[in-house]
Amino acid sequence: MIRHKVLAIGLDGLDASLAERLMVEGEMPALASLRKRSARFPLDEGPARSAGLPWEHVTSGLSPEAARRWGQIEFDPISYTAWQDGAHFAPWWDRTDARVVVFDPPFVDLRRTRKTQGIVAWGSHNPGALTAAQPKALLSEFVERFGNYPADTWIYGTPWSSTFLTEMMGKTLSQAVDVRSRAAQWLASERFPEWDLFFVVASELHGAVEGLWHGVDASHPLNGHPSAGAAAAGLLDIHRAIDRMVGQLVKIAADAAIIVFNLGGIGPNKCDIQSMVLLPELLYRYAFGHPLLKLPPEWTAAPKCLPSLREYETWDMAGLSWVPEPSNSEPEAREDLRSIARRLPKPIKDVLKRSWSAAAAWHSRNAPMRLDVDYMPAYHYRHHWRKMPAFAMPSFLDGRIRINLRGRERHGIVPLSQYEETCRTLETFLSECRDPRTGEPTVANIERASTKNPLAMTSSESDLLVVWGGVAAALEHPRLGLIGPVPLRRTGGHTREGIAYIAVAGLAPGDRDVGSSSQVVPTIAQLLGAEGVLRFASNSLLA
Repeated sequence: MIRHKVLAIGLDGLDASLAERLMVEGEMPALASLRKRSARFPLDEGPARSAGLPWEHVTSGLSPEAARRWGQIEFDPISYTAWQDGAHFAPWWDRTDARVVVFDPPFVDLRRTRKTQGIVAWGSHNPGALTAAQPKALLSEFVERFGNYPADTWIYGTPWSSTFLTEMMGKTLSQAVDVRSRAAQWLASERFPEWDLFFVVASELHGAVEGLWHGVDASHPLNGHPSAGAAAAGLLDIHRAIDRMVGQLVKIAADAAIIVFNLGGIGPNKCDIQSMVLLPELLYRYAFGHPLLKLPPEWTAAPKCLPSLREYETWDMAGLSWVPEPSNSEPEAREDLRSIARRLPKPIKDVLKRSWSAAAAWHSRNAPMRLDVDYMPAYHYRHHWRKMPAFAMPSFLDGRIRINLRGRERHGIVPLSQYEETCRTLETFLSECRDPRTGEPTVANIERASTKNPLAMTSSESDLLVVWGGVAAALEHPRLGLIGPVPLRRTGGHTREGIAYIAVAGLAPGDRDVGSSSQVVPTIAQLLGAEGVLRFASNSLLA
């Protein structure tokens, strides 16, 4: 194909089935018009979905296998601590001669790129980088024109317990899309009129569908909640605003090739309670035979019901509590290093001090953004991990189980010779859990680590990945009893089914076969005429 100017619009959180229903109903005319003249590719995110890093895959051009990044949560087997990492890689387009302007694509760290211009982390959901601009003076110029992001409160909103807050989330996010649209138009037409690739990502739908999904899913357990009507209205307003933005950007892009896409879809949230609360407690009881989690009696009084929250009460304010943790929680490895350092001769200390200072400066310039995960319920169990044969890592999606393996974890309990047997035992144990509300198994399937040698496992990998079967607020094990119920947190979650609409001269419109989400980046590279410069594991959708 010939080289094209490319407008790439990422609609983070777009669910194709919902959006296309709204197109048919006349609520999204711009996207409907684009679809009519586009090749439409359903996308399957496949196993990459479990990493929860779709935008890092888009911006780096790397699969989880190539990046050796299996999730956002990193684990240190020496100190038994965990944290959330941001972007690890430079953007793939940095290896081309394309003039690239970006606006808010997650996991673009401008420190890692030589020539990308634009704004990142202004209003992104899980940006993976700090707010920055290139050139640096652009940030103050941008904020003077458009202000700070107007919906910061609602990027991670969970308002379902309050009709008023649900209405506020919908209105504020739809208004934020309109500001985003004006800013994107200014960047693409006035501030940086000469570009080969303009890449903008709107994250408003991501937060909206996670917080408001119960309003549009008739099968959702909270669809009958008083806030459901406001949730549906809010999602409609945000989709309308997204449609206006798409129409305005397509108009100013003139004859550029257009790709509008999202790597995954949205459905009911099947992960939050199970992965964040129930699984960590289950494995604690598996190890010690007694509970650590304490729940309010009003929640546990009706195991077959979904507990509710009071008006204006969020899940994070709810009544989760644990047995008090040890006061001395500093990682032991840190103390060991300090005691060694104190015994060194002064000349060696001075040399090391200068080296460590230089290393710290380099680290601050180049290291990924790091976020604490103390707020996640699973992390309340961290002081017990070293004494458990297996424990649940903090997770945003599927359940992640790390085996406390001798020779890998500093205080490993399970010998390597018993690794396979331990995995099978845990798989059987988890398969025995039932949802007391439905009577169905809580676990759909359990996947093993991609790394075949458990001693070579990366810091972002888990031994077992637990894929949950449905929306559950509690689980019951025949031996360890009932855990939960706990009120739902986010009502929407992520699926593997994405979508791409591609409109370019010479490409016949119409539906195509299902492609892989990993083909989106090779497609953009091909449209730019850079397919001969770069090598990707997947082919272009247009190949």
